[in-house]
Amino acid sequence: MKNFLFLFFLAICLNSCAQKNAQNPYGLTIINDLKTYKANNETNPNNELVEIKKAIPSVVLDIRYATKNNFMHQVMYKQAKAFARKPVVEHLKKIQSILNKKGYGLKIFDAYRPYAITISFYQKASDKNFVANPSKGSKHNRGCAVDLTIIDLKTGKDVPMPTPYDSFAAEAAPHFENLPPAIIKNRDFLINTMQANGFKVIYNEWWHFDFNGWQNYDLMDIPFEKL
Repeated sequence: MKNFLFLFFLAICLNSCAQKNAQNPYGLTIINDLKTYKANNETNPNNELVEIKKAIPSVVLDIRYATKNNFMHQVMYKQAKAFARKPVVEHLKKIQSILNKKGYGLKIFDAYRPYAITISFYQKASDKNFVANPSKGSKHNRGCAVDLTIIDLKTGKDVPMPTPYDSFAAEAAPHFENLPPAIIKNRDFLINTMQANGFKVIYNEWWHFDFNGWQNYDLMDIPFEKL
């Protein structure tokens, strides 16, 4: 009887593990329920995903994935909002203040991205180099990456950059040099400002900045409407 019970509970355990693996075949730890998320926030308040526009009202949002104006050509987010971990938002607030004094401001395209969206991107993207591999997850999934540009406060218009947002062109790389000097100056001004204040640009996207210390945060898969 004891052997039967042992085998019975072992079967339940293996079945449970199999279900988890089916949901996440890469063995990643992903927070996908509010209870765990809130418990983590109580343990460490820095884990909170803060709505950026509420914390920094002067920031402009252009959340492309809440529209069809993106490389997927479909709506990916139910809400046109941007969230990031508390320290990320605190650094963005500082950067916004620095930019404002020089006549500029931040425009954010994307920030925290639920893990399920990263899977969809990878499955449908024509160039996998420009999307995160779900086997590792994205810094966006950790609430520690932002896609952004800068605007001229006098005109409200975007400052000219090498490419549009989410371009797969070679010119999107932050060190691409075959560009007009004025464009390079604008791009480097943005990158230098971000990198002097807690972020690092990635190798192939001038608009994508990872927060220094992203390793300290879990991958997340909670949709905006539940936060």
